[in-house]
Amino acid sequence: MIALEARNVVRMLGGDPPTTLVDDASLALERGRFTTIIGPSGCGKSSLLYLLGLLDRPTSGTLLVDGEDVTSLGGDARALLRLERFGFVFQFHFLLPEFTALENVLLPIRRLGSLDAPQAAARAQTLLGAVGLAGKEGKTPDRLSGGERQRVAIARALANDPQIILGDEPTGNLDSKNAAVVVEMFKTLAHEENRAVVCVTHDPNIAEAADVRIAMLDGRIASIDGK
Repeated sequence: MIALEARNVVRMLGGDPPTTLVDDASLALERGRFTTIIGPSGCGKSSLLYLLGLLDRPTSGTLLVDGEDVTSLGGDARALLRLERFGFVFQFHFLLPEFTALENVLLPIRRLGSLDAPQAAARAQTLLGAVGLAGKEGKTPDRLSGGERQRVAIARALANDPQIILGDEPTGNLDSKNAAVVVEMFKTLAHEENRAVVCVTHDPNIAEAADVRIAMLDGRIASIDGK
């Protein structure tokens, strides 16, 4: 099932001449598949990811979530859709330093407000256990390793049970051992939990692990290769 689709999406920045970040991109992200977006620096990978995640608006083209056109949604509706259906993992974990691991994971749950306090705490604790951090719920980010901090970020991305997970260089600051752990987590999220998972990456090992590889060049999708 297609979770997220882009049709002829263009993103341009004003100027003389204007700058094209993404040029006529069309793709479909399926649940149960781990997809990577690869290409040289400046080719438009992250720009495309931000469009897919409703963090930016296309200049033209159409975006669909579960078959519904969401291109023209207002800011509040887009924010709610991101909170309900998307999870984001970035190169930098962006954990709040004064909050514990548990409190960081609780943040999006509290924002959505669909669970009461005991249910929210139980879910956050379960998610931290699922990423191998049982017993470390009370630690602040400065007391966690880089790999552990990124696993907290993954648990936070899963807080509201999103069906679409987007990663922007999620292993960029990790050593090879921790990067491999994160990649296995993304594969599990796709293959065992039937989520659509897509990551922008420079790492050829991550690209090789993906079910689908989307190569970009000069703002355009150059190829889509699937296993």
